[in-house]
Amino acid sequence: MSTTESGLLPAWVGQYLRDHTVHIVVVALFILYPFAYDVLVGQFGLIAETLLLRPRTMLTVLWLGLFAMSFDFVSGYTGYLSFGHAAFFGIGAYFVVLGYNGQLPLLPAELPFMSLLVLGALVAVVAAVLIGLIAFRLSGVYFAMITLGVSEILFVASENFDFITPGGSDPADGITPGTPSDVETFNPELGVPFVDALQVELGAFGDTSILGIDMAPIFSETSPAIVVSYFAIGAVVLVSYLAMQRIIHSPFGRVMIAISENEERARAVGYNTFWFKMGAFAISAFFGAIAGGLLVGYQGFIDPQNSFFFLVTGFALVAAIIGGLKTLAGPLFGYLFLEWVEEFLAREGSGGGLQPFLEQNLPDGVLDATISGGLTVSKALDSFMTGHGEFYAGIIFVLFVLFVPIGLLGTLRLRLGTESVSKHVSRKIERRLSGDETSEE
Repeated sequence: MSTTESGLLPAWVGQYLRDHTVHIVVVALFILYPFAYDVLVGQFGLIAETLLLRPRTMLTVLWLGLFAMSFDFVSGYTGYLSFGHAAFFGIGAYFVVLGYNGQLPLLPAELPFMSLLVLGALVAVVAAVLIGLIAFRLSGVYFAMITLGVSEILFVASENFDFITPGGSDPADGITPGTPSDVETFNPELGVPFVDALQVELGAFGDTSILGIDMAPIFSETSPAIVVSYFAIGAVVLVSYLAMQRIIHSPFGRVMIAISENEERARAVGYNTFWFKMGAFAISAFFGAIAGGLLVGYQGFIDPQNSFFFLVTGFALVAAIIGGLKTLAGPLFGYLFLEWVEEFLAREGSGGGLQPFLEQNLPDGVLDATISGGLTVSKALDSFMTGHGEFYAGIIFVLFVLFVPIGLLGTLRLRLGTESVSKHVSRKIERRLSGDETSEE
């Protein structure tokens, strides 16, 4: 068997590690983040809280990042903007709740969470096929409007259909798995089926141990249950990302890219672009629904506003533009950046965010100083920071559209002169190992 230069690993293992060095580093940083947060907040207190995202917020980044990546999978790589992509997010979320409550035909109540998660994603695939049969007969703004229209239909239905809440409550207020008075009956477990050691219960009051390691003694500034959910959901997001990336780098994915660049030429060389677009749409719907199901798994609640509403798709589009369309991983980093901006500029309370940091560290004389017309520095901080994170995120989005139109990851690729950061790093490592530092890529 051939080995690497060091003779310690088979050649193919060394090549794989070099090809995925960037992915390995990013995954390692995500794994280490809760530990680093706990240590830094314990050491530096408010300063660290001001600069770092809370692990609970990082959870939101994970499932919304997965949704944004599923949006980019079809919209970035085929060029067809799915403005109604929230439909699939909502289908995945509502299927978990309604299925658990025994409100869906042919399904017994209280099915395992993993079963509901996958079945909901498959239902989203069926919905994507039905929508695509109509929408892909058109292109451009007409395709976008049809998908948006379907999402709005589902949004209105979820707000008004009494079937969703047989107990008599208003569907617009949302629903929970189980009865609202006894939501603890919903114990969603995520992991490898039939292997107890590889399954954990999600939620802020779920398991505090993972892989047999109890997180409670390790974390003092962060809830260990949140950390366990972070790792479990992060594993699903990672597997989903790798699956989508593998598809993009397959012959199927190359046709997707050809469609986005010149669909007429792809059709001229013999590809049935209609079915390739349908396939991409169905795959993106599957992972979009997985993201919606993960939201319910952790929060144990869903409502129309945070599932079917068109702004759910809007946030995915913003994250994709900031992170970089047609990069797959870019939207995840786009969401990470947006959440950091909102927490840094808008969070209030006893810790975290720029405002409480300034209020605790600026002298009273500065805080009470009058700027103009009775407006003090303290009141200005309260007026211009508290609750305005989305306002500043909107300004940043406009600036990105004007000055960084290809996003963070797209700009990085452009500066490196490569189509893939991973391949660029891999080539650098190979040249260093071979001692050839001057060869051209």
